[in-house]
Amino acid sequence: MGFEIPVWFEVSALIALTLVLVADLLLILKRPHIPSIKEATLWVVFYVALAIVFAFILFAVTGSSDAMGQFIAGWLTEYSLSIDNLFVFVLLMSQFAVPRRYQQEVLMVGIIIALVLRGIFIMLGAALIENFSWIFYVFGAFLVFTAWRQAFPGKQEQDAETETWIVRFLRRFIDISDSYDGSKLRTILGGKKVWTPMLLVFVAIGFTDLIFAIDSIPAIFGITRSPFIVFTANLFALMGLRQLYFLLGGLLDRLKYLHYGIAFILAFIGVKLFFHALHENELPFINGGQHVEWAPQISTWVSLGVIVLAMAVATVASISSSRRELKSASADPAPPAEEESPADRPDGGR
Repeated sequence: MGFEIPVWFEVSALIALTLVLVADLLLILKRPHIPSIKEATLWVVFYVALAIVFAFILFAVTGSSDAMGQFIAGWLTEYSLSIDNLFVFVLLMSQFAVPRRYQQEVLMVGIIIALVLRGIFIMLGAALIENFSWIFYVFGAFLVFTAWRQAFPGKQEQDAETETWIVRFLRRFIDISDSYDGSKLRTILGGKKVWTPMLLVFVAIGFTDLIFAIDSIPAIFGITRSPFIVFTANLFALMGLRQLYFLLGGLLDRLKYLHYGIAFILAFIGVKLFFHALHENELPFINGGQHVEWAPQISTWVSLGVIVLAMAVATVASISSSRRELKSASADPAPPAEEESPADRPDGGR
């Protein structure tokens, strides 16, 4: 890994970041509301700035620019995947007609579920990497497959349909009301306690988080092997995600090429993992179980450059395309209404 992170720093950082997340959650529970564009922007800027400050603190503590680079590259990768996650959240909120006033609470629960699931997968991934070096071949192949799947349009809609099937399955076994009762999970209907649709929303979002956790953890382990950096990069990527949801709002559908940028990043990391696996090869049927010396080692800073470039190109291309479509729509006048002939009139033209 080339650097060592002191245990005292890991513990202190995790406690501090947990307190920030808890404070954010308490703020939502105390005052559920629809954040304004200004409020959402300030929160997003705050969390982005906090991540950058953390990167420099990590550099100061470890004395390694590689540690800082791995964190930034991992954070940007997870952040891009989290934005992709927002597309599915938008579909789910619309599908279940969640009142906008309570969407912040739903998003925060989704973020907590995502953190728990990713924490579990991080521990499993770290254990696999520690004991089985060949797992990088599996991770690499999985990321290339995920990139291929990501590149096809309509992925989010397909995911939403899968979640709908799970929700329909759940409806068969429990009583669920047709309307919400604020943000409550349980309500009284006809003198009987029943679940509200909010439960279905949480189940659907939890399943979505599971899918994205399976996709994202191999991706970041292709950038760093430090479980601490993996977890904090995921934590910072999820922080501010709910504010970003309200900030972007209807703009998400304009990022039409974002999934191509994400697909390129995943494919790049997949190839990088494959090269890394060749460099540390222990499989007897590959090069006689010897390391493959010609396999290139892609540095952290090259990875960071590729990630930034891919997201920048995808974003600029999306915005440019949206502007051209808007200009084209405004330039094309509405077709003139077809004039009605006298014979077609009710009075026969008289």
